[in-house]
Amino acid sequence: MTTTLSSRELNQDLGRAKKAALDGPVVITDRGRPAHVLLSYADYQRLTDKPRTLLQALDMPGMGSTEGIAFDPPGLRLGLRIPDFDD
Repeated sequence: MTTTLSSRELNQDLGRAKKAALDGPVVITDRGRPAHVLLSYADYQRLTDKPRTLLQALDMPGMGSTEGIAFDPPGLRLGLRIPDFDD
């Protein structure tokens, strides 16, 4: 969820902006135009850190749990045969 605050609102209630940043980015406007974005540190790290595996990305805060994701890939058939050494 994105919250929008004017620069004046930010100066008057920084605590509100910090709390809102835990739920998503806070757009700070200057004279009615977007000027800055306040993010939680976790969101900042997600945007700037090194690449992750798909599982790590899904397990990040705000992405929910990976337990409810159905993933049942088809079996891999290589066409290999087991040799018969009894002959």
